[in-house]
Amino acid sequence: MASPVRKIIMMTRTNSMSWNPMEPLNFTAANEDGNCYSYDSRKLDEAKCVHRDHVSAVMDIDYAPTGREFVTGSYDRTVRIFQYNGGHSREIYHTKRMQRVFCVKFSCDASYVISGSDDTNLRLWKAKASEQLGVLLPRERRKHEYNEAIKNRDKHLPEVKRIVRHRHLPKPIFKAANLMRTMADAQRRKAERRKAHGAPGSILTQALRKRRIIKQIE
Repeated sequence: MASPVRKIIMMTRTNSMSWNPMEPLNFTAANEDGNCYSYDSRKLDEAKCVHRDHVSAVMDIDYAPTGREFVTGSYDRTVRIFQYNGGHSREIYHTKRMQRVFCVKFSCDASYVISGSDDTNLRLWKAKASEQLGVLLPRERRKHEYNEAIKNRDKHLPEVKRIVRHRHLPKPIFKAANLMRTMADAQRRKAERRKAHGAPGSILTQALRKRRIIKQIE
């Protein structure tokens, strides 16, 4: 074909994208602004979900064979794993020597993640950091399943949420995340004040899912 079926123009460059293997009409794009955007190919005027947490450009993305998770590699020297419908990452991997991450891949059994970085190294990570490798005895397997069931039962409690979400971050990334959060809060307050003091209906607020899209061409 000489022309595309549908096209969207975003505010920043898309570095990579990956189709969900279990939902063929859905894909996720890794963007230069540090976010990933999940779309339904039938409706491109709005993102289904915005995945945030990276503090620099997302360079590569790959879905797990299950379609429930995807892994991203970023210019901020970290690898993150997201739920397909989650706005924040459930896991972050980093080392002192790892530099900018340019490619990431899930293994075919969704147990491992491999990353390639600017320091000429390939690194193999466990998709679930706390999972025990090797053959498990029936008693050990039952113990792990029991612990997971308890966590799922109490996951709505604030104390459990805080423990599950807590991750150690390198100091530069921690400071950059705080700075981005402060800037986002300042922009939100500015927009609220402009809307409050402007003429009624003159300023319309737009969700982040639509804000980064300039135009859709069909």
